[in-house]
Amino acid sequence: MTLSLNDYINVFNQNENFKTLAGIGRGIEREALRVLPEGKLSEHGHYHELGSALTHGEITTDYSETLLEFITPVSHSPEMAIAQLQDIQKYTFDNIDGELLWPMSMPCFVDDANKVPLAQYGHSNIGKMKTVYRQGLKNRYGSMMQVIAGIHFNVSFSEGFWEVIRTAQNRNEHMPMKDFISEQYFSILRNYKRYCWLIPYLYGSSPAICESFLQGKTPQLPFKKTSSGALYLEYATSLRMSDLGYTSSEQSSLQICYNNLHDYVDGVQNAIGLKSEEFAKIGVKVDGEYQQLNSNILQIENELYAPIRPKQIIAPGEKPSEALRERGVEYIEVRALDVNPFVDTGISLEQIHFLDIFITYCAFIENNKFDCDSQKHYENNMNDVVLKGRDPTLMLSDQDCAGEVHLKSISTWGNELFDDMAKVALLLDSAYQTKQYSESIIRERAKINDATLTPSAKILSLMVEGEQCLTEYSLTLAAKYREETIARDYQFYSQQYFIDGATQSHKKQRAIEESDTLSFDDFLVNYFK
Repeated sequence: MTLSLNDYINVFNQNENFKTLAGIGRGIEREALRVLPEGKLSEHGHYHELGSALTHGEITTDYSETLLEFITPVSHSPEMAIAQLQDIQKYTFDNIDGELLWPMSMPCFVDDANKVPLAQYGHSNIGKMKTVYRQGLKNRYGSMMQVIAGIHFNVSFSEGFWEVIRTAQNRNEHMPMKDFISEQYFSILRNYKRYCWLIPYLYGSSPAICESFLQGKTPQLPFKKTSSGALYLEYATSLRMSDLGYTSSEQSSLQICYNNLHDYVDGVQNAIGLKSEEFAKIGVKVDGEYQQLNSNILQIENELYAPIRPKQIIAPGEKPSEALRERGVEYIEVRALDVNPFVDTGISLEQIHFLDIFITYCAFIENNKFDCDSQKHYENNMNDVVLKGRDPTLMLSDQDCAGEVHLKSISTWGNELFDDMAKVALLLDSAYQTKQYSESIIRERAKINDATLTPSAKILSLMVEGEQCLTEYSLTLAAKYREETIARDYQFYSQQYFIDGATQSHKKQRAIEESDTLSFDDFLVNYFK
């Protein structure tokens, strides 16, 4: 049975069904560059007190030794997720010798990209593999792309929620529950891709870059320059999500289907086997040193850049696609969020409330499948918004079920979506006994109707009209957040918890290193079989 949004609203308003909405699970992954107080990238390795980047559950590194990544566990309270992230950052600040966390997505001043240190994970085969993968990223895309920071927001719904959905649809009674849940998550993925232009519009916070980001290359975009030398696009929202940031022209040829789990996994696994003439020029093992894991379009599945991903918790040595095929989708990872410079955690409580609404809305609306041409259509909307989302003349293309395209302004389309999402917000207010979800709709709708309220507009106003230096502004925020975080008491964890966690993570790394029996060459052969 095909249900409408209003049908789902009615179903979840019945009896105790709305309580299943309170089971939303959330996890935050926040990336942040360690910088010196004068604004340069730190050259210090990963601090021993922070634990092993290979095995620590909450504190690790991404591309570079200086690009920290903080990971919160699954929480069923938005407030708890923020408190956990604040605690992780508090312990970090106490153990990085006065360094700051850069509060922006686009990096600080970097005089030489070759000095950006690759993340190191020890002498085990899996640790070496992680570093070689990053060496490959450096050779393929350059180091500057790899020191861009973002926020990943992980979200899942309770099994009770999916049982209500399944009963309401009155179908698939013979389908295993895990397969039904995976099918529904893929519906969310497709709807998210249709409307994900909302995310950079509402939360894009990278309309400008430090000139050093280009490393002397001629800019390919029509940048303007502020009085202090930063480069910006007048109507940009998120340069992080543009061709300057986490994109890959080599991946544009990939045909990754989001219509079902089976085709998606096949597409990802096939992509790993596709050869790249461009990357083959780099070589794999040159003069005895690995330059990349292989010369395929994707070295491993993590290299697939996408604004959202289906995820399943992986076992040691297991590939993400294998975990998905075996156990289905456990949660989804929203990846289109810039670091929010206006809060110390890079993501605000208010943003989480809106994301709850948006993802739930994507679960409730019609889940039409689409082909690769339609997917490209929605990617074009995304690209337009990241580069010129605040341009009052911008028109986006909305494709209906019959394939007919309708041109809409952000104000027109946005208000249509917010009219519907307001109904979802009322449901969540009931489930969580709050008014914060309805307040979120009012707050975010205001940005749809007035682009000057968006974070990207506020940042450019400070830089262009206020003649504020981007670096000085960022450093002022970074120092303020450090001071406030250190002064704050632990809310969920404790200092001893992190000390013990660091100690245990070092022991785990040594155990992994001592258990290796294969050469690194043989390890890679086995991994890619």
